[in-house]
Order: sequence, then C-alpha cells, then structure tokens
Amino acid sequence: MNQKRPAASEWVSKMLAVLKSGNTTAAIAQIKATTSSKDLRQLHAMLEKAQLFKQLPGVETAISDQLQALASPRLSRSP
Repeated sequence: MNQKRPAASEWVSKMLAVLKSGNTTAAIAQIKATTSSKDLRQLHAMLEKAQLFKQLPGVETAISDQLQALASPRLSRSP
C-alpha cells in the first residue's frame, strides 16, 4: 500500500526553522504556548527522526511537559 504521510503543519515547519536557526529559547517558549497536541507530536517525531534532540537541549523536555499539560484536566475558572 502506498500511503502518503500528511504534510507538516505550518506551525511545525516554522518551529523547525526556528530550531535550525539555533534559537532554542524562542522555540521552547512557542512549544510551551501551543495548544495543539497533534502539532507537538508531529514536531517530536520529526526531531526524533532527524536525531536532533542531542543538539537541542531542553526541547524534548519542553515537548513532553506540554503534551502532559494538554492531556491533564483543566481547572474551571469563574468569570
């Protein structure tokens, strides 16, 4: 079967560009602000496939922490 992988989202493409530029601080800030677990999983898979986690300290931890935060139930806020 010939199945094509879905193309990377725009956010993932931008994050890869930021990480390749060496600005890991900005990338980690964006990772912590994202609300899409799908994009985070896609970014993680691409970085893992390219074996870039050793060169990008803190990025894998930031992705894991944000995925965990997105999976956790949220406290409701009163208006």
